[in-house]
Amino acid sequence: MPLFSVFMFSVIPYLRQYQVNVKNEVLAGLTTALALVPEVVAFALLAHISPLVGIGSAFVICLITSLFGGRPGMISGAAGSVAVVIVSLVVQHGAEYLFAAVALMGLLQIAVGLLRLGKFIRLVPQPVVYGFVNGLALIIFMAQLEQFKVRDAAGGEHWLSGGPLLLMAGLVALTMAIVYFLPKLTKAVPASLVAIAAVSALVIGGGLHTKSVGDIASIAGGLPVFHMPQVPLSWATLTLVLPYAVIMALVGLTESLLTLTVVDEMTETRGRGNQDCVAQGLANMASGLTGGMGGCAMIGQTMVNLESRGRGRLSGVVAAVALALFVVAGAPIIERLPLAALVGVMFMVVIATFEWASLRILRRMPLTDVLVMLLVTLVTAVSQNLALAVLLGVIVSALAFAWENAKRIRARKYTDESGVKHYEIYGPLFFGSVQAFGEKFDVAGDPAEVVIDFKDSRVADMSAIEALSKLTERYHRAGKTLHLRHLSPDCRKLLGKASSIIEVNILEDPLYTVAGAGVTY
Repeated sequence: MPLFSVFMFSVIPYLRQYQVNVKNEVLAGLTTALALVPEVVAFALLAHISPLVGIGSAFVICLITSLFGGRPGMISGAAGSVAVVIVSLVVQHGAEYLFAAVALMGLLQIAVGLLRLGKFIRLVPQPVVYGFVNGLALIIFMAQLEQFKVRDAAGGEHWLSGGPLLLMAGLVALTMAIVYFLPKLTKAVPASLVAIAAVSALVIGGGLHTKSVGDIASIAGGLPVFHMPQVPLSWATLTLVLPYAVIMALVGLTESLLTLTVVDEMTETRGRGNQDCVAQGLANMASGLTGGMGGCAMIGQTMVNLESRGRGRLSGVVAAVALALFVVAGAPIIERLPLAALVGVMFMVVIATFEWASLRILRRMPLTDVLVMLLVTLVTAVSQNLALAVLLGVIVSALAFAWENAKRIRARKYTDESGVKHYEIYGPLFFGSVQAFGEKFDVAGDPAEVVIDFKDSRVADMSAIEALSKLTERYHRAGKTLHLRHLSPDCRKLLGKASSIIEVNILEDPLYTVAGAGVTY
């Protein structure tokens, strides 16, 4: 009954308001739900919590973000990047503290969205996006390799070998072949769904013995219910869970907003980053208050949805409802699905996700951009800390940009007929270029009157202001007069101490402001 109510009050108005291809959306949602199950179960086990908690979290997060998120067609769920963060919290303090941290994570994400901070994703350079996507593709690939392992009676794991390995590999190859070739014949139904159904029928009907979803864990159970985290409401609790909540919020928003950017590029549309931040926050807060783990956008399942022609909110809602039905009524069937079929679908997702264009243009990219892309890819794949990888990429890109601009500052020097020495500055004056700027002046050898013209330059920060102040003082101590022309009003104000020897031509001053001075350009 609750699921029916959600459908009636949320989905029906949506169908009336927008023109959507219901068949495509429903089939894409079912395919995505099947691809979600093994991933979510594996991430839950990674975080040392029950697989049912992971599936319940995926249901709540996927449903809320599909209804209210800023990017229709994007699939969110209990993600591995967030699961990596919470392992130590669960192991040391228990799942109840996890639920509290997830609820707090949601509040932080809502605050980010309401403060409209999602726009800062625009500051992420393209090489960082390439590295992020390629790193996630490697993470998805490596996660699938775990399905080629089997647990022995003693509890240890070892790789499949012999006949079981050949059967698993053959079924994976068959799945990939169906996904690749079927769209060339027909696009009436998602190729991934046909591949899963065909390989499952072959395995179950033919009595083939290979790993299935049930070999990971049982998914039978009930739907999430309201559950207030059973932790003390104290300052000690807050100080314990807050660091985890902050990290999860940053990781979740980083992956979600970058996934949104990737989907925008693929669909040639534009999502709403701030709205998605709020939706992710609402979803995680609801997950924490129903005894669930945190989550975010999942690029692998999003790619499955897009490849299956799911473009609207309905596909995500169907995926969430299908997850709930799997748990409540369909567990015996879903647990019999061969993992080889799901692995084959995800391998095709890896191929589609990886930015092969980034390899083709390596020789045409600046060396710095290549290094940034490789750095982000490596850090993402090794540490699985997406926020750290993206942050490192942005920092390195920013430093490289500053270094390149620092080398561009130059001065044209000449002496006019009156014996006045002129320095015409070209290029930005900021913290990275102040040293090169100072080296261009010959204070001792210059005449008694010197003019520095900033018409083709910009004073960008406080380091530049300080450099001008010190240069002015050097000429003053040498008994010479220095005129600074075409300075901004903010710069003249900050250089007030040197006003007795500064001449500013106000009529020719360009109307711009110094960055960081609290005034908008």
